[in-house]
Amino acid sequence: MATTASSVSVVAERYAGSLFDLARDAGTLDAVESELARFDDLLRGSDDMMRLVRSPVFSADEQLKAVDAILKKAGISGLGGNLIRVMARNRRLFVVPAVLGAFRKLLAAHRGEESAEVTVAHPLTAAQTAELGKTLNGVIGKDVSIHATVDPSILGGMIVKIGSRQIDTSLRTRLSSLKLALKEVG
Repeated sequence: MATTASSVSVVAERYAGSLFDLARDAGTLDAVESELARFDDLLRGSDDMMRLVRSPVFSADEQLKAVDAILKKAGISGLGGNLIRVMARNRRLFVVPAVLGAFRKLLAAHRGEESAEVTVAHPLTAAQTAELGKTLNGVIGKDVSIHATVDPSILGGMIVKIGSRQIDTSLRTRLSSLKLALKEVG
């Protein structure tokens, strides 16, 4: 399992590195980030899209045709759209979320920022995102770009990942800790 995860990471980093170099040279880093994020949102928002991306039943041609139609309808073109088409042709669509994460890390390093992956139970408001950004800036000492994902299973609180550090204040984790403590007492 670890070999598979590390293989996906290596593939994602290669795609992200190549895309980053092309986008930097073309001056389209922000546009590419936006395109990849929109596609990632489409993926996460549709079980059918996830099935298309992950299922070995679909051929590369079928994936490419479907992805091409989705990209056109979503208005995703340029380098981001081209990368997704290449990944479909090479049967690597399942790596798109990891490519986005690796691309964001490269982009944050390029901007002199630190990237924070934040998981919350409910979407953050603009004010909450700004406040979290200020707090993390104070802790890290750098500008922090926040990329939030919603996972209702954490029940409340948040999980913040910055580099190799993780701060888990989720209600799910607190309840699990309490459950363990009660087992030890009883």
